[in-house]
Amino acid sequence: MKKFNIRLNSAEDAEEFVNAASQCDFEIDLYSGSVALDAKSLLGVLTMGTNRVLEVVAQQNDPAFYRKASKFVVAA
Repeated sequence: MKKFNIRLNSAEDAEEFVNAASQCDFEIDLYSGSVALDAKSLLGVLTMGTNRVLEVVAQQNDPAFYRKASKFVVAA
């Protein structure tokens, strides 16, 4: 399991992140407070909004996914 925080600053960032998550064959969830959703759902990610810190919880530690998502990583 791998946990890290991201910030998506635009709809284009959200689309790029969801595309990276969708290439994985394991579950990836996003959390904002008590709200959780599937990171592979573009509509869901856009519903959470941009410019906020989201926690990513990937069920596997996949270096390829983390490399693609690392441009969005922020400190907690």
